[in-house]
Formats: sequence, structure tokens, C-alpha cells
Amino acid sequence: MTSSVGIVLVSHSAELARGARALAGQIGSESVPLAVAGGTDEGGIGTSYELVRAALEEADRGAGVVVLPDLGSSVLTTRTVLEDHPRPDVRIADAPFVEGAVAAVVTAASGAGLDAVTRAAEEARHADKL
Repeated sequence: MTSSVGIVLVSHSAELARGARALAGQIGSESVPLAVAGGTDEGGIGTSYELVRAALEEADRGAGVVVLPDLGSSVLTTRTVLEDHPRPDVRIADAPFVEGAVAAVVTAASGAGLDAVTRAAEEARHADKL
């Protein structure tokens, strides 16, 4: 069996990141590498370059990684990490955090590739709730 695309959730809140991982992991599959970078190095609200870098390594199983950031500076932090450590097999998804995470994990669990997993996360913004 080939490796699954990995997913990284980058949030300003460690609790939010862990909660989204728990939800997506239960709905998706344990076969999908799902890592989080939540909060600052000291455990506060914010983002951490080192936590993002470590989460990218943790989620990487060779099939690429999709990153779902929650708010603006999590995007900036992720972009900075990728500028310093270029990775052609990493995509930042412009997606809703929770819905995108679930869609990405479910799609990755089906064996889909990097582009399809990214697309699924981004298309989650159009899912009607009512």
C-alpha cells in the first residue's frame, strides 16, 4: 500500500488544533498522517515557526502534505517555513479550518493524491450546512 498524503493543521490555539485533529481523525482514518502546530512555543495564543516545521516533518510519509491554517498569521508562518525550507510537495489550502480538515482527511484516506486532497479541502467552503 502506498503512503497517504499527510495533513497539517496550523492554529493560533493548541486546543483548537488538537480538537480539529481529533474530529478529523475520527471521521477520516488512522492511516492518514495528521499533525498539528497549535499556539506558540510557550503554549500561548499565536503561531510557531518551529512547531510548523516539526508538524510538516511529522506528517510527511512521502506522498506530500496539505497544510490547513486557521487565520492570517498562521498562513504567514507556514509560508516563511516553506520559503526557508522549500518543499514542492507541500500545499497550503485556502480552506475552512474544520470542514477543510475533515474533507482533506477523508479524501487522503481514499488514496487520493496531493492535488485532489488540496482541492477537497478547498471545496469544503461550499458545503451547505442548512
